[in-house]
Parts: sequence; structure tokens; C-alpha cells
Amino acid sequence: MIALDRAEVQRRLDGFDRRASDGHDSGVRPAAVALTIAERDGHQGIWLMRRPATMRRHAAQYALPGGRLDPGEDHSTAALRELHEEIAIDLPADSVLGLLDDYPTRSGFVITPVVCWVDGDQTPTPNPDEVAKLFFVTFSELMVEPRFLTIPQSTRPVIQLPIVNALVHAPTAAVIYQFAEVVLRDRPTRVDGYEQPVFAWS
Repeated sequence: MIALDRAEVQRRLDGFDRRASDGHDSGVRPAAVALTIAERDGHQGIWLMRRPATMRRHAAQYALPGGRLDPGEDHSTAALRELHEEIAIDLPADSVLGLLDDYPTRSGFVITPVVCWVDGDQTPTPNPDEVAKLFFVTFSELMVEPRFLTIPQSTRPVIQLPIVNALVHAPTAAVIYQFAEVVLRDRPTRVDGYEQPVFAWS
């Protein structure tokens, strides 16, 4: 069983040379997602959602709590706000331990992953408008080896993670894989070379 304390996670993130998007493309919309380290039944893990099939964008896809930045927000503030709105986890600003690499998506967003730490026992309450199903994915489950596919539409490999009895694709799979590499394995790994499946391009 993998177990990390807050100081060790902080050390690994501080030692990671994060890459931020240059932000020169005016059509790109900034977004943030929360990789929230919590504990349940003695196991550490993160929350992962499946979106409702009725959503206008990214329906029925797997996602981390997150969304677009509101005017005046930074990435950490947006991630914490979305975490509260989507699964009712309310964390202070100092729960943020660091950021992973920005990941540009085919649908016009640049996602900034925000790593957060939960102190104490908080029980999520999913918002049914945003979450069809909520999963707690343990650190041990996150250590799974990714799968890679080739598609005719791109020269980059499509990354999949076989977790939650399903195949989770990029961008979520890429972000989670980097979290597993940097935070769990203490191994700096880039994921911007991994592609999304075509169904996630719009």
C-alpha cells in the first residue's frame, strides 16, 4: 500500500519543473482541475467523476472536478471552487500543494491540474447536474500501467488508463498519469505528447 504524508507530496511537487502554456493563442480558454488527495478506509486516493450523459459538452466522459476559470480567478481558486460546486468538498487556499503541467485539449481549453490535500474527514456529495457517478481511486489503483493506441487522425499515441472498471482517456488520463508519475513515483514525466481520442476533440 502506498502512503504519503503532506510534506512528502509537497517536496515532490516543489522539485518538479512544471511547464505552463505560453498562452499566446487568444482562442484558448483556461481551465483547472483538482487532483484532491484524500483518505478513505485507510487508503489514500483521489476523486474521479463520470459526467452525466445529458451534458452539452463531454457527456458521459470521465473527468476530474474542474472547469473554466471565472473572470479574475487563478487556477487554484477555480479548482477549489469547482471542487466545492461539483462534489461539495470545501478546502482552504492553503490546501493547494502545487500544479502539474498545463495540458492543451483538442476542444480549445488549456487545463491546469491543481494538486490539493484534504485534512480530516470530508464526505463528498456529488452535484447530480455535474456528476453521474463519483469514484474514489486509490493510489494503488493509480499505479496501473497506461495503454497506448494509434489513430489515423494523429501521429501522437492516445493514452488510456484502465481504472474504475473502464478505460479513461486523455485529457483526464494524461493528467492522472502525470500525477501518478510525479507524486506517487517521484519521477518527472511529461504527458503533452499524448493524444485524446477523437470523440473528445469537440
